[in-house]
Amino acid sequence: MIRYVHQPTFLTGDELSISTFSLLDPEGELYSGAEAPALEREHARRLYQAMLSTRILDERMMAAQRQGRLSFYMQCVGEEAAVVGATAALDDADMIMAQYREQGALMYRGFSIDEFMNQLFGNELDYGKGRQMPIHYGSRKLHYMTISSPLATQIPQATGYAYGQKLAGDGQCTLTFFGEGAASEGDFHAALNMASVHKVPVIFFCRNNGYAISTPAVEQFAADGIAPRAFGYHMHVIRVDGNDVLAVYEATRQARKLAVEHNHPVLIEAMTYRLAAHSSSDDPSGYRLKSEEETWRLKDPVLRMQKWMLKKGWWSEEEETQQQESLRRDVLETMKRAEKRPPPSLDSLVSDVYADVTPALQRQFDQLKSHIRRYPEAYPQGSRSLDLTVKTPTDSKGEA
Repeated sequence: MIRYVHQPTFLTGDELSISTFSLLDPEGELYSGAEAPALEREHARRLYQAMLSTRILDERMMAAQRQGRLSFYMQCVGEEAAVVGATAALDDADMIMAQYREQGALMYRGFSIDEFMNQLFGNELDYGKGRQMPIHYGSRKLHYMTISSPLATQIPQATGYAYGQKLAGDGQCTLTFFGEGAASEGDFHAALNMASVHKVPVIFFCRNNGYAISTPAVEQFAADGIAPRAFGYHMHVIRVDGNDVLAVYEATRQARKLAVEHNHPVLIEAMTYRLAAHSSSDDPSGYRLKSEEETWRLKDPVLRMQKWMLKKGWWSEEEETQQQESLRRDVLETMKRAEKRPPPSLDSLVSDVYADVTPALQRQFDQLKSHIRRYPEAYPQGSRSLDLTVKTPTDSKGEA
């Protein structure tokens, strides 16, 4: 319905103020008037253990990258509540389309440490057959779409997948994670518009962690974050404290209800902070202050959840110590196994690209094998895949 006025009136959006939904304070206490979601004890423990496991996996794998055992890594440190809390509110059969900092979602759904390691090292057991760089996980059985490197590609894909879910009518939805930097891509706007027009069961989950690599949010956009953009698409929206796992869980639970029961797409903006570097190739000391980081460390989402669990008697200091020691041991032992496994066979380079290997691709592959046979010492892994004997420099000297 059109409402007419008779004097020019310009609006800036300042008339709207979007509040942030929060339940737990940094000390693990419920705010006055806040009510915790109906989480059962075992569900809460599963959620917390996934957050803790993600933190320890990140800690050990960043150390492995610094040791030269791994080429690249990206941590979820400081954002565990946003990722795990949202995942815990979904049905395990709902599709997740992640960006590249959502290993906690897989951890919650039961991805094993072995499966993480096989992908990170790209060995013969890697589901992606070594074709992707580390942290580009995927799992068909856990309904987790394989990660793509290009920024924001998963956002319109989530809309399309959710449209298929709507047609199927099985009561499932899709949740896609992305950062506030990815929301500056055109894919973001195309996805939200299409989702709103076609009314599909999709949840757009923006982790606003303050920085797009080294660019702070204040230099990315002039408006009040990402949440107000939903109004331009007539979409349901909520802003939530991304370091409060209970608030994230409840916001996502209710968003899922809107998506599945009413086919309303929903935008969630989780206000959080990336405590770690953008990646193992980044040095955040060049663009942000230590004091800023320390302020956010006081809001640590893992510690906040732990304090709440301790106060309820659902966790203990002894369990915390035992779990941390066990996880660190498991990660190190599993990593040692994974890095010793051979890479995928050479034939896997051309399998699964097309239904049948094309003549042109077969010719290229034959040329590659011929080249490796001619220079086996230059391609030791490829040579082993072709069952060629490769002499090392010590072999040629007759030494052990």
